Amino acid sequence: MLPEFLSIAGGFVCLILGGEVLVRGAVGLAKRLGMSELIIGLTVVAFATSAPELAVSINAAYSGYADVAFGNVVGSNILSSTCYSFWVSRPWWPR
Repeated sequence: MLPEFLSIAGGFVCLILGGEVLVRGAVGLAKRLGMSELIIGLTVVAFATSAPELAVSINAAYSGYADVAFGNVVGSNILSSTCYSFWVSRPWWPR
C-alpha cells in the first residue's frame, strides 16, 4: 500500500510542479516576445492543457480504438461548451 501511495503522491507533486513550470515559462515567453500575457494564456497554455487529450486520442486511434478517440474529442467539446456557456450566462455575478 505504501508504494501505491508514494506513486500517487509523487504524481501529484509532478503535476503541480509541471503546471508551475508551464505558467512561468509561458509568462517568460510573452515578455521576451513583447506579447501580452493574455495572448500567451489563450494560445500556449490552452494548447498545453489540451495536449494530454491529444495524446490519449492519438494513442487510442493507433491502438485501434477509434471510438475512444472520437468520444474523447466529443466529450471534451461538450464539457467545454457547457462550462463556458454557464460561465458567460451566470446571472448572479455582477457585471
